[in-house]
Amino acid sequence: MRLPLTVHTAYQDLLEAHRACTMARIQGSPFTKEIAGKTYWYTRQRIGKEKVERYVGPDNDEIRRRIDGMRSELEDERSFERRCARLVAQLRAAGLATLDRQTGSILNAMARVGVFRLGGTLVGTHAFRLYGAELGASLSGIFAVTEDVDIAAFENLKLAIHEQADPSLAETFKALQLEPAPNLDEKGRPTRWRLKGGGVVVDFLAPRMQSRRQIVKLEPLNVYAQTLPFLNYLIADPIPAVVLYRSGVLVQIPRPERYAIHKLIVAQRRTGPGLGKAPKDLTQAEALISILVEDRPGEIAEAYETAMESGKKWREAIAASLKQRPAIKTLLDRIG
Repeated sequence: MRLPLTVHTAYQDLLEAHRACTMARIQGSPFTKEIAGKTYWYTRQRIGKEKVERYVGPDNDEIRRRIDGMRSELEDERSFERRCARLVAQLRAAGLATLDRQTGSILNAMARVGVFRLGGTLVGTHAFRLYGAELGASLSGIFAVTEDVDIAAFENLKLAIHEQADPSLAETFKALQLEPAPNLDEKGRPTRWRLKGGGVVVDFLAPRMQSRRQIVKLEPLNVYAQTLPFLNYLIADPIPAVVLYRSGVLVQIPRPERYAIHKLIVAQRRTGPGLGKAPKDLTQAEALISILVEDRPGEIAEAYETAMESGKKWREAIAASLKQRPAIKTLLDRIG
């Protein structure tokens, strides 16, 4: 079911307000650096005797436009909060997915210390819940009950981002009553944090690259992460989104077309206790693909082609999922 145009427009207004305000809050003089053949924007600000550099983002038309107008776009903080809170209330009344207090407060705290600005991407069901607003369609009834917050990032972002979350995530999590969860790592490096007394669990993830290491450190976030295969495909080129909590929380999530195709792959990788999540994977994939083939056929076609060209294991996993869900195959056949 499509969302009313007024609802979709309200969400886009909320997203634009948060993006403009977040950019304007990055103080200092903007400049660029060339790193490994790519250009990145930073700001430099003198604090006492030191010059502090902060990472803004990769060079593109959108970033440049916002750099040019970032000081003029900064709204009065109270006015901004009131305006965004009204938009969130409208979207909540329209039935868009909102967050519980615990999860919302955790994501809000992570956003404020720079987790998403510094490369963190919200993945999993919490990301899926945001695609309805992004695509202008109702996805209610497909959400699985989850208390997990999954944050993924590329380990190699440390080459471009010479900054860390401030205050540190360890300090932030301590204030939120989150503690490292026990794991089997012989070095005691925590990749999972859990709320004392039970409740929300925060997992940090990273793509498993050629080194095949099980645990890596995400330097900009100053946390350890569990590596997983196929994750590099999922979190490449993420998009901004606003979580509906209080006046909104700006995060970044995978592109919906990559999320959908990734679900076709991971549905076949489930084993043991996780096997029960495979039907949910395919249901989410089908819901997104049914919208994307209508509204963004070029994007879903490119994401599908990229995955199919990525290797035999990718093709076999996708083929197995399409065999289980012929309706998805029928949808993908429409794009070529």
